Amino acid sequence: MNTPRQPAPRQPAAAGAAPRDRSGLWLVTAAAGLAVLAGAAATVSFSAQYQMVHAARGLPAVAALEAAIPDAAALIFASLGIALALHGRRAIRARLLNVASVAVSVVMNVLAAAPGWRDLAIWAMPPVAYALASDTLIGVVRATAIARHENLRAVTAADEATPLSVLSWLLLWLIRLCVAPLSTLSGLRAWILDECPVAPGRRASHAASAVVPSADRAPAGRTSEHRGGGGNAGTKTARFLALAVDQHGPLGGMQLASVSRICSELAPQIGLNVGAARTALRKAVLAAQDGSDQ
Repeated sequence: MNTPRQPAPRQPAAAGAAPRDRSGLWLVTAAAGLAVLAGAAATVSFSAQYQMVHAARGLPAVAALEAAIPDAAALIFASLGIALALHGRRAIRARLLNVASVAVSVVMNVLAAAPGWRDLAIWAMPPVAYALASDTLIGVVRATAIARHENLRAVTAADEATPLSVLSWLLLWLIRLCVAPLSTLSGLRAWILDECPVAPGRRASHAASAVVPSADRAPAGRTSEHRGGGGNAGTKTARFLALAVDQHGPLGGMQLASVSRICSELAPQIGLNVGAARTALRKAVLAAQDGSDQ
């Protein structure tokens, strides 16, 4: 008599197996929703812009082409921003141009709208909604690309900048300019002299010590014991630069593309902010390379 065959025991899940990542599905859904939103916003904006341009030019074909320019430009810049975000790039220029194209569309819609807040909100809302959705999607795509690719994780959150944050920085700078104009303009002059080349492809030479922020420098006569540094004399920035040279070789031989990775690895060991370390190391590398070229 044959005994019934017992079902094979179910194999337990591998210990420590990573849960399935469903973020890609939601990202595709968001991209599809953005495409629908872009089409709806473009249709609404096109009707208002076409009527205004046709009233001014009187040529239907020319009015149709001109009315489509702002929305087509916004779509192009948003697509470029997503392409750059897939490589972990911030895509600031593409995102700003995307917002600027939407701003042109909003202005044309407002000019075509009837007087009153009600009509203004009706005509301005679609492109504004598209701008917010597209810029947010670009930021999420970049964050997803960084999370999935090991070689992009050197791009830290300190690097993150969006058109909204750029506008907020500009607003804060204007407020400071009103409150303390002399020191603000002095800081702007120092920044321009630091960042702008003195000639095509050449920057002003600075000693490595010049990139140390003044706030980090010890007053004259102060020893390492007073700073609690013990055997690590000098500032955090100076110790970071010395550690970078010790582990990665002379500053003049470093590649600018590796600055972010080096800072992400070494700055936490010194207790230095990654953004400040990146600024200091980049300036030191450029100064060393300019010195070696001369």
